[in-house]
Amino acid sequence: MEQQQFNTMGTEPEEEMPEMQDPKAKKKNETLRDIADMLETVLVSVFVVVMLFAYVIRPVTVDGSSMEATLHNGDRLLMTDFFYTPKQGDIVIVNNDSSYTYDSEGDLQKGAGLSKDKRLIKRVIAVGGQTIGIDFNTGDVMVDGEVLDEPYINNATIIDEGAFSYPVTVPEGYYFVMGDNRQNSTDSRSTFVGFVPDDAVLGKAVFRISLSDFGGIYDNYSKN
Repeated sequence: MEQQQFNTMGTEPEEEMPEMQDPKAKKKNETLRDIADMLETVLVSVFVVVMLFAYVIRPVTVDGSSMEATLHNGDRLLMTDFFYTPKQGDIVIVNNDSSYTYDSEGDLQKGAGLSKDKRLIKRVIAVGGQTIGIDFNTGDVMVDGEVLDEPYINNATIIDEGAFSYPVTVPEGYYFVMGDNRQNSTDSRSTFVGFVPDDAVLGKAVFRISLSDFGGIYDNYSKN
């Protein structure tokens, strides 16, 4: 039985014609891709901002005049506690559930704070291990024997609220804080505040976002 043979020599395959896309449809697809890219960018940005404000930065509002003239009543601030350890000169927001002072034997004792719902905003003057002295006659504040240069204060430190006998050493894990408005501030000089424990520090104020006074809050502070 003869097999039928096909001679393909010299024959060229037919070329497939490229499919022509309607210019209008092509433009529409490109527009949809652009919109999708824009939406993706917006969603990612919103997610980042939400995470930032949830875990890194939080807004707080100043209540009172104890930090004048650095901060004013009603100022809106941004606060962070992300990998934060308080340092001398920082402006911090703290819980005031309890106070910590020394008893007559020199042991740390826990007392009542101003209020369980009270938050204070003050400046860190000394950290654990440092010794703070205050001359209430001259208003001089000393840390480890060195008089502090305090261009940020509103008035002199001449009011003793009875929490300590000075000089006094701040225990490890605690902070000595004061308001910049020294004659109108309830702070570590008071038996209702005393030393502030590390776990009572909510975070550091880093920036002012009030529309009337927008900007940094450490312009008048320089480390000694």
